[in-house]
Amino acid sequence: MLVSALVLLVAVAAVRLSSRTGLPSLLIYLGIGLVIGQDGLGVEFDNAELTQVLGYAALVVILAEGGLGTKWRQIRPAMPAAAVLATAGVAISVGVTAAGAHYLVGLDWRPALIMGAVVSSTDAAAVFSVLRKVPLPPRLTGMLEAESGFNDAPVVILVVAFASAGPMESWYVLVGQIALQLAIGLAVGLAVGKLGEYGLRQVALPASGLYPIAVMALCVLAYAGGALAQGSGFLAVYVSAVVLGNSRLPHRPATRGFADGMAWIAQIGLFVLLGLLATPSELLRDFWAALAVGLVLTLVARPVSVVLCTLPFRLPWREQTLMSWAGLRGAVPIILATIPMVGQVEGSRRIFNIVFVLVVVFTLLQGPTLPWVARRLGLDKADGTQDLDIESAPLERLRGHLIAVSIPDASRMQGVEVAELRLPKGAAVTLVVREGSSFVPSPSTVLRHGDELLVVATDAVRDAAERRLMAVGRGGKLAGWLGTAGSSALRKS
Repeated sequence: MLVSALVLLVAVAAVRLSSRTGLPSLLIYLGIGLVIGQDGLGVEFDNAELTQVLGYAALVVILAEGGLGTKWRQIRPAMPAAAVLATAGVAISVGVTAAGAHYLVGLDWRPALIMGAVVSSTDAAAVFSVLRKVPLPPRLTGMLEAESGFNDAPVVILVVAFASAGPMESWYVLVGQIALQLAIGLAVGLAVGKLGEYGLRQVALPASGLYPIAVMALCVLAYAGGALAQGSGFLAVYVSAVVLGNSRLPHRPATRGFADGMAWIAQIGLFVLLGLLATPSELLRDFWAALAVGLVLTLVARPVSVVLCTLPFRLPWREQTLMSWAGLRGAVPIILATIPMVGQVEGSRRIFNIVFVLVVVFTLLQGPTLPWVARRLGLDKADGTQDLDIESAPLERLRGHLIAVSIPDASRMQGVEVAELRLPKGAAVTLVVREGSSFVPSPSTVLRHGDELLVVATDAVRDAAERRLMAVGRGGKLAGWLGTAGSSALRKS
């Protein structure tokens, strides 16, 4: 417990260091694992099977947090392109990267195909953490987030197929398996998400801290249900999290905060564990091979897959260039590299070493330079309007809801009078907290950035009140006249 607490404290301090220096935090976590490992402090750990199991569990938590924070209205227009990138794009990337590994590094075709499949999936944790700090256009952010949430499923199927003993399946059999598992995972994720949304809205739990636990349990249930149904559990957990994250659940900010903390713990534990599994003396021997495979992946395979897959969607060349550079790798390829190790595939240790070095080198190269690339391409301008932070708490016996609203700096609710909110009958602003002081507002009270509002609403008008608040936050006092809608209306359009 002492060692675990110290590792967590060092990892938390490392996040501050990474935010100042631009160094991706995952590299620091991997470094902690290497320092603790057998070439450092002497802790011996070589259990690839345990690493794979814990890695899958951590990835479930990371995907759940990413889905809960994904805005459906942002990724909805990008869904067709993201789906093509996550399937056809993965196939193109696997083929090109495998050819590079075969001809440049000298791997046989089976290990080369395993290598291509392992590194062809963009990492959800890396994409979610980096892109939410870079002000990209919503379409690009949505496309990259959706792709990273979807492409784990086909890649896992390909790695397992290539690493299995005996002859490999025909290409059309693999395509059929991928399509079937994706369909099952999508169905399970939608079912769990919708049923969970309905159940949590109908039941008033006795403590607010139970809502985040219930939401995370539903996400894990989606993964387990999808996997047991012979579908893609990773797609199921991401889809269910997107449904739950975009629904009118009580205590949504608290749920997102809980999920964010769980995801940080999962990332820290996962990367430290992966660092323990690696042996630095072996990694150095495969440095040049990893550099060659990484250059083929980054400069050839990823750009070719992006250009070919986005041709039907008429994506401008600048956006194609940024998407090619933003294909970030992280924990997922290293976790997938443990699959051939567990299956005792010949040369699997070398595959793991190459993937480990590739992730470290190219994460160090791509992550910090992504904001610079976006600025050079003129794509660092996003929509300046920021959604309100709304939290709803049910009052079961009073048949009402307390709605807490925080007005961010980029909200257009600045300068709006309380009466101009035009809340539905049955809802009213009862309290305003401003600069540490609270007061009961009058109809003429002018709202400001940084204000926190307490709105009381009956059950019947709770949804309408939230939609109206979201609309005013986006369109100001003329919301409605200008056609500005709340998030629920946008999801239904």
